[in-house]
Amino acid sequence: MPGRKRNDYQGVRRKKGKQARRSFFLAVLQALASLVFFSVIILLDIFPMKYLLMLAIVLILLWSLALNLQIAHRVTRGFGKLLSLMLTFALAVGSYYVVKTNDMIGMIAGGGHKTQMIAVAVLEDDDAQTLEDAAGYTFGLHLEEGGGMEEALLAVEKELGADIATIAMDSVEEQAEALCVENVGAIIYNEAYLSQVERVLREYGKSIRVIYRETVRVEMDFGGSDSNITKEPFSVYISGIDVFVDSRTGEAVNSSGETGQARSDVNILAVVNPTTQQILLVTTPRDYYVSIPGVSGGEPDKLTHAGLYGIDASMATLEELYETEINYYARMNFNALIDIVDILGGIDVYSELEFTTGWDSSGNDTFTVTEGYNHLNGAQALAFSRERQNLAEGDFQRGRNQQAVITAMLKKMVSPTMLVKANGVMETIGDNAETNFTKQQINGLIKYQLGSNPKWAIKSISAEGTPMDAYCYSLGDTLVNVIEPDEESVSEIIREINVVEEGGILEGAQPLQ
Repeated sequence: MPGRKRNDYQGVRRKKGKQARRSFFLAVLQALASLVFFSVIILLDIFPMKYLLMLAIVLILLWSLALNLQIAHRVTRGFGKLLSLMLTFALAVGSYYVVKTNDMIGMIAGGGHKTQMIAVAVLEDDDAQTLEDAAGYTFGLHLEEGGGMEEALLAVEKELGADIATIAMDSVEEQAEALCVENVGAIIYNEAYLSQVERVLREYGKSIRVIYRETVRVEMDFGGSDSNITKEPFSVYISGIDVFVDSRTGEAVNSSGETGQARSDVNILAVVNPTTQQILLVTTPRDYYVSIPGVSGGEPDKLTHAGLYGIDASMATLEELYETEINYYARMNFNALIDIVDILGGIDVYSELEFTTGWDSSGNDTFTVTEGYNHLNGAQALAFSRERQNLAEGDFQRGRNQQAVITAMLKKMVSPTMLVKANGVMETIGDNAETNFTKQQINGLIKYQLGSNPKWAIKSISAEGTPMDAYCYSLGDTLVNVIEPDEESVSEIIREINVVEEGGILEGAQPLQ
């Protein structure tokens, strides 16, 4: 009997030892998961110190609770183990999503580049069928600033494995003329300028044949990467491009089903002063009749066409129009707007008018917008933003509606509840948008919002003008509807921009929160 009691006692001790080891193992595992989660939160660099301290305390308390439940009493031991396992799993999943969010911020940040489709063309009746066939030709080249021609020339020479003979031209039109009269054997041009090439070639009764295409990456530097946007005023050009991603093919197409087009249908300048907490939204109609610096040679064109030449062309156009410096841009396609609004749970948009949308991007039936606040999903928000046919003021009212959508989105995004939806928003933006804000600047702005909870005030203003028919640089001899800028309206916008940049308070601004 004594031997049996001794064996029973030893068995109990072994059992307790195993339980203690399991508890110790689970405690260590939870502690490691907590440490990893805390580390990735620090690396994310969006939370102020007070939030980090709170998080550290919570993690320690949860670890202590799970451990104490395991060692305090056998009744709570099982629950303590289960709690520790659940917390460890949750922390691991949380770490994954924090890392993913950090990667998404990095994906959309630091754009600072554009892609251009470059073509090499010969006359239709030329013997050359490939680039190699034209290796001995003299190439006409227009080295316009920011057009990607330097990069294109390098790509062509790399493809041929040798230097080529070139003649510098002053314009794309001059290139086309030189090709027609056979002063050059081939031309290298940016396909964004195709309309100008075709204009000349139709005049001469000739046609061309493209023998080589290359997509080149052109780096852009707008000079804002070193700025502290939580302390210094800044301006950001918000561009909505007329592009959807076809879910069947994965190819970017515009609303007409065409590929390779990227008109800027939404043109909003956001002027922000984080010190005075003032935001000015300036909308410029897509048909505004303006010169495109570095592109049109002083010849007027529609603002929307500037997007065909790159985001830098759109920014330069607005800089010249409003006599200000724009260092940042945020560009998104229509998919981004739909998905972000849906992730936010819809938005409450104030409409100045009652009207019916002419279409719905999701393929649904049209819907009626009431005067006052309307709760809109993503597809409805896009339809609301794009409608102009059923509006008496057309594009002018559409611009104001786009401002209302952005304001509603900002109201949702400055809410603390945004943290729960941040990963989904970042994932959507990563797929459908880009910006030249650096990752550090984006993180700093989020940290500023969380730490200081600034009371933003926002004001919207729109450029006005007179509709008329005129010729555009990008369309040649085609007479189209444009909007002639109203000088007084433009001057008023310039004054309002100066108020924000100089630290003043916008008259009539409304609280964002």
